[in-house]
Amino acid sequence: MLWDFRQAIFDEGRPSPSPRVVELRSRHYVRKPQLDTLRERLAELRQQIEHEALSSEARALAPQPADHGFINLPAQLLEQAERHPRDNLLVRIQHSAAILRELADRIVILGIGGSYLGARALTEALLSTYHNELAVEARRSIPRCYFEGNGLDNDTLADLLALLQPPQGMARSRQERTALVVVSKSGTTLETAAAFRILWRHWQQWHPRELAARLVLVVTETQPRSRLYQVAQALGLPQEAIFPMPDDVGGRFSVFTPAGLVPAAILGLDISQLLRGAADMTRHFWEHPVEQNLPLQFAALNHLFFASLGKPIRVLSVWSKKLEGLGLWYDQLVSESLGKNETGPTPITAVQTRDLHSRGQQHQEGARDRIIHNVIVERPGHSPIPLGQLDGNTDGLDPIAGKTVPELLQAAWQGTNLAYAEDARPTTDLVLPQLDEYTLGQLMQMLMLSTVIEGRLLGVNPYGQPGVEAYKRNMRWLLALE
Repeated sequence: MLWDFRQAIFDEGRPSPSPRVVELRSRHYVRKPQLDTLRERLAELRQQIEHEALSSEARALAPQPADHGFINLPAQLLEQAERHPRDNLLVRIQHSAAILRELADRIVILGIGGSYLGARALTEALLSTYHNELAVEARRSIPRCYFEGNGLDNDTLADLLALLQPPQGMARSRQERTALVVVSKSGTTLETAAAFRILWRHWQQWHPRELAARLVLVVTETQPRSRLYQVAQALGLPQEAIFPMPDDVGGRFSVFTPAGLVPAAILGLDISQLLRGAADMTRHFWEHPVEQNLPLQFAALNHLFFASLGKPIRVLSVWSKKLEGLGLWYDQLVSESLGKNETGPTPITAVQTRDLHSRGQQHQEGARDRIIHNVIVERPGHSPIPLGQLDGNTDGLDPIAGKTVPELLQAAWQGTNLAYAEDARPTTDLVLPQLDEYTLGQLMQMLMLSTVIEGRLLGVNPYGQPGVEAYKRNMRWLLALE
């Protein structure tokens, strides 16, 4: 993954279209000395986090919760798989995923927030955009995928039940059967718990008794205090159908736990490569000097734009529709990690070039209150599609008839960046060579690591979400659940 932050850092020697733009850049871009002053603090924070991640004593003294478990987890899982190739968590996940793929042609993933956004980001990025519409052969027998339990919408749930109901009332073949993956660390999140209760009732009606429990996998804390764990045991789910959520990993940091790995494996993604990308990014984070360290530099830049330049809006501008789910996942990561103590940036996802025709006007000429981070994919997953010829050239596009869609997209990205630079609108570029499990693992781990560092720079604990608990508590009180 390549990165270029030059259009967010003021450089007096850089060519500029006018003195006005030089003056604007001097006020609205970060200056190199500002980054330099953070170098020692960044190195200190990295060392502090490494100490806390490796030492339970140091972690106990850190602000609580101190859920650093996600940082070294990808490397730990890969190491376990290498040491015990026949008996490890990845083998368990892949074995259960293979069984579900054999049994069912559809899968419903129940979860909300971090319990589903990571899986959604992976599936949208790495499966066919129209995966659910493809014939079973074109999908290589990978199940169709649906997400629920992420809201309390009666009509969307009713639509899903109508879609999944077998024609004869009882599922008689793989094509008519649906598997269920339930993800909830505590098991007390009402949206997911309610959806599971409703769907389980239908599961028992739609599937033979001996199959119903085999079509369900659960990801939760494997401890008696987890309500979902209690439910799974009461319903007679076998122990091998229950996967552990680590105690020291919070929901929005859980994409490399079974919360993300179980759905990814069922949907045919290479979870080892996903973990390898994340582990390599963590190694980069630990080993590279501060000035060459992507998570540290990304954190520093974001912190300075928010805390020093007073720019509260952070736009993740993804130049592929397949990355919209990633943007929504990052929205939650930033909002819940940094939005505390009456401070923190506001994240926005923009999908380009679509949103150039909605938000583009504001980005170009609106308030100077934002930093725009472009995420670009260099190579498409399919052969480039040429524009081609049209009889009579009535659309006037013959001069570019030899161009391909990726070339048009590159011109749009470069033209947009140039327009922003000409008016001193700061941008950065994160460039992925292609969309695959390895690059997504790298990018998502980088964003999580930088968010933790940014929280420490801002003086807030990047873990925990006490504000979210307030609505849950009030909702349960109104429903007389407590």
